[in-house]
This record gives sequence, C-alpha cells and structure tokens, in this order.
Amino acid sequence: MIKEKTIIGFIGTGVMGNSMSRHILDAGFQLIVYTRSKEKAQDLLENGAKWAVSPEELAQQADVIISMVGYPKDVEEIYLGEKGILKDTGRTKYVIDMTTSTPSLAVKIYEKALDAGVKALDAPVSGGDIGARERKLTIMAGGSKDDFEDIRSILEIFGTNIIYQGEAGAGQHTKMCNQIAIASNMIGVAEAVVYAKKAGLDPERVLQSISAGAAGSWSLSNLAPRMIKGDFAPGFYIKHFIKDMGIALEEAEKMQMDVPGLKLAKSLYEELAEAGEESSGTQAILKHWSY
Repeated sequence: MIKEKTIIGFIGTGVMGNSMSRHILDAGFQLIVYTRSKEKAQDLLENGAKWAVSPEELAQQADVIISMVGYPKDVEEIYLGEKGILKDTGRTKYVIDMTTSTPSLAVKIYEKALDAGVKALDAPVSGGDIGARERKLTIMAGGSKDDFEDIRSILEIFGTNIIYQGEAGAGQHTKMCNQIAIASNMIGVAEAVVYAKKAGLDPERVLQSISAGAAGSWSLSNLAPRMIKGDFAPGFYIKHFIKDMGIALEEAEKMQMDVPGLKLAKSLYEELAEAGEESSGTQAILKHWSY
C-alpha cells in the first residue's frame, strides 16, 4: 500500500513527464528524478525534487519508480540493461512504465520484476500535454489486479479515467487500440479544416458546429484549433506517434488483421517526418496539404 512517506522516482521529464512529476510534488510526495539531460529537470529540482545520476541509483532510493520515456529500447535499457532497475532493485517495490511500448516487453518486464521481488505494471496514457497539465490523463493498466489497486492512488495523481485492462501487456494493447482510433481520425480532422478554408468558411465557426455533433472527438476539439492557428508545437511528437503506429501494425500483423486506415496514416506521418517535421506535434498533419 502507498503511504505518505512513499518516495517516488520518475524517469523522463519531457513534454508530459515534467507536468506529471510536478503533480507528484504537489501531492506531497518526495520525488527523485532521472533524465538523460539534467537541464530538462531543472525546474523540478528547484521546486524540491532530488536528482539521481542513473536508474540504478534511483532504485536504491525510491519505493516506486515511474517511467515515461520515448521508445521501447529506452524502456528496455532502463529496466533490463546492465545498470537497469531490475538488476539491483534496492529499495524499489513497484515499477510503473507509462511509456507507450510493446506488449511483449511489458510482459518481459513483469516476469523479470517478479523474479526480483518487485511488482510491475504497464500503464500507458492518453491525453497529451493538455491531459498531463490538467491531471486528466486516461490511464490503461496491465498487470496484477491487486498490484493495480495498491498503486491506484498514485495513478490518480495524473488522471481521472483509470481502468484496469487485464494481465501484463493488456495496458499496452489497449493503448494500441487508442492509437489506431486516433490515426485515421487525425486525417479526417485535418481534411475537415482544409475543406472549411477552401470553401471560404470560418474554420473556428465550423468547429463550433461539428465538434458538438456526431463528428466530435478529442482531436477535433483540442487539435483542430491548433491547426487553425498554425500552432504545431508538440503536445505529442510526430516521431513518437510513428513509433506507436509501427507497434500497432506489428501487433495487428501477428493477429493477421488488416488495418488500412492505420497504414495510410503512418505513411502520411512518415512523409512529414522526412520533410523535417518529426519533432512537431501530431496536428502538423495539416501541412500535408501544403506540401
């Protein structure tokens, strides 16, 4: 069970991780952070967080470790590498990977954690930078149901829609469903904005009508306004979305499932990445119509 004196370690203080770490401090927990670039964590350190020089050192000091990094290879290095957390768990009793990663890696980490006497959950999120800032992330968890209930109070620091999905890897599979749904939707959102402009309409007024009807979606309400304003700053990087879509495609192929919408979306985003937009937000799909 989580107690007030629980020390939480956080790995990865990027676009979303920084806000999530700040919420941990606001909730009154002791926080230790690790990220490859210490400068990215400077504001957290100035507000009371402590610094660890490696995941291995973090494991010696934190009761619970949360990771939110970029790619599955980063997750594997953090947990299973030569200086990974599960090589010498020290004080750590729970590890929660909130990165969007592969279901198979989530299972591997769960099994290695069991061998080390540590409880592991895969708990990827949806909601982007807005959800992270406003503590409104959707969290999809896989692992032991008892372990999930034990750390639920920590997950509640970050979000409101927190659902246990099943055994290890189930959280990551659920996130793939999320990304598949978003992939085709983003194309539709961008096409609607471009169509409105070409028809001589006021795109913002169009959004007032269609976002409240059957076409409504999170992307339409939150990312279409950014498209209209020409704001392509990342709430979620294109390069990370391409990574996610690649994982979803691989998993779909294993299940012998055709996903034409996902394939099209991935190809369009790859074109944008090749044009230098890999670090733009996913709403930069709009630029496809200007190339």
